[in-house]
Amino acid sequence: MNDISSINIRALKFFIDVYQSKSFSVVARRENVSPSMVSRVILQLEGALGQQLFYRNTRAIMPTEAGRIFHGYARSMTEQLSEVRNELQDRASQPKGLIRINAPVFFGQKHIAPWLSGFLNRYPLIQVELTQTDDFIDPHTDAADIIFRIGSLSDSSLHGKTLGVQTYHLAASPGYLKKYGIPKQPSDLSEHHGLIYRGSSGQNRWLFKNNSSAWQQQVVIPTLVSNNAETLLISALNDMGIVLFPDWLIGESLTAGTLVSILGSFTPTIKVGSQNITAIYPNTKQPPLNVRVCIDYFSEVYGNPVYWKYQN
Repeated sequence: MNDISSINIRALKFFIDVYQSKSFSVVARRENVSPSMVSRVILQLEGALGQQLFYRNTRAIMPTEAGRIFHGYARSMTEQLSEVRNELQDRASQPKGLIRINAPVFFGQKHIAPWLSGFLNRYPLIQVELTQTDDFIDPHTDAADIIFRIGSLSDSSLHGKTLGVQTYHLAASPGYLKKYGIPKQPSDLSEHHGLIYRGSSGQNRWLFKNNSSAWQQQVVIPTLVSNNAETLLISALNDMGIVLFPDWLIGESLTAGTLVSILGSFTPTIKVGSQNITAIYPNTKQPPLNVRVCIDYFSEVYGNPVYWKYQN
């Protein structure tokens, strides 16, 4: 006879982790237990439900239809318990513990790392682990409490706070423009030196539109292609060519006049769609107190509008 009263939170957590990783061994290493224990917990859970939750073979562990249905309920139950626990703990505690932050490399260098000292002075019981990568991070499977993401947030299961909006500028140094001239329209860029970023998803496209016109891609012959934004910025400052970069990266240079914004009558970008800068906290509507104060802190220091916004 099935007995769902025997299901406990640990079994739900094991099930969710196996569902996401498709591996008993991965979950076992993460929880510091044996794979056989993880398998036994899943078998007990299947027995309590009277349903097979996973297909097992030598290559992978795949969820059954019952497993896919149960996953939604398991996530909901663990999230509700986490929310209750966090709310109760918040009543009698102060922010403390480890916060794992993930952010794009150069954004983290320029707009997260410089502010961490002030954050830790305000909350001395918190520790921060900052990981910086320009590769895609899956909030459901990668170990991070806060993910700074730039772009659209299409996954409805994620929650986050928008901290600002990214604006792109086409720019070059005064020395470069003196030597090669100032382009008047995007098509002129075919005669100029492009400094172009290439990440894990490929080389950036340069897109432009004028007023209500549709986005048009402009082909640019690159003088330099790099997967490091700082390298391209240094090259632009040294009169090597033109960059298409967001304001958070080159706002200081534009304000100082070491770079000049060009083609001001056109709107440039590398990707069509939302350009929000969002702090994501995955898997829960009610994040822990230390995560909430961290997001609130960066919202405060970034300001509205964000402090790096360049005004022509």
